[in-house]
Amino acid sequence: MSAPLLESHIASLPLVHKGKVRDIYAVGDDRLLIVTTDRLSAFDVVMPTPIPGKGEVLTKVSAFWFDKLKTIVPSQALDIAPESVVAENERDQVAGRAIVVRKLKALPVEAIVRGYLVGSGWKEYQSSQSVCGIALPAGLKQADRLPEPIFTPSTKAAVGAHDENINFDQMAALISQDLAKQVRDVSLALYKAAAEYALTRGIIIADTKFEFGLDEKGQLVWIDEALTPDSSRFWPADKYRPGSNPPSFDKQFVRDWLEASAWNKQAPGPELPTEIVVKTSEKYREAMTRLLG
Repeated sequence: MSAPLLESHIASLPLVHKGKVRDIYAVGDDRLLIVTTDRLSAFDVVMPTPIPGKGEVLTKVSAFWFDKLKTIVPSQALDIAPESVVAENERDQVAGRAIVVRKLKALPVEAIVRGYLVGSGWKEYQSSQSVCGIALPAGLKQADRLPEPIFTPSTKAAVGAHDENINFDQMAALISQDLAKQVRDVSLALYKAAAEYALTRGIIIADTKFEFGLDEKGQLVWIDEALTPDSSRFWPADKYRPGSNPPSFDKQFVRDWLEASAWNKQAPGPELPTEIVVKTSEKYREAMTRLLG
């Protein structure tokens, strides 16, 4: 495993955008270099402590899903070695943790699919028997599998801001009715195929988010990341018990520690203890090992 990377510094390419986890650079006019750092964000705040190996895990897991599910929707990934587009002394910053992609117009929504009743959905269900306005049967317990996966889009907020849940009609008003239907149908197809496969590897994908863009022909393309422990809620199938929130393969150790600390959930985030960093790093790697073999 390479040394943790909290922030990339690629001087040979123009920096386009710095997100919560990814640093994006321009490669000419029509391509981008996406560097997945070891930053971790919790409660929409980026922590000052990197999680070793996290960027490599997210990159490998995304590449796996982009390839496995390419018959459902193409991805923006290009078969170009990231080391070939940066200066020689910058290659260690991109090895194993970067990808070269087509530059596309991103849609201003996040496509969220929920297969289980958990998190904010469980809170809403308890008060209204619905999730994001979608009515559900009575009598469901926390972490219950939903009768069918549901599509619950949100707006895409800037770093430090919160995404807002929107309904299908609000999404259609933003991107058009036809495109909204396509995003919904593709998202549900991706989730169902991935969830079915993951179950054979001992992982339940409780929910996930997708992002899409449009190519020069106006065709839908899968962008950003794909079904990673950052963009999804992964549960170990052997520890799943409806009625309680199962342990997850992601930043749950960090969230739990932050909740128990005196932190006010405002930036800057606190330094994370070594034990929490190590446990979190191990969880990310275990998720990858289970999925990819």
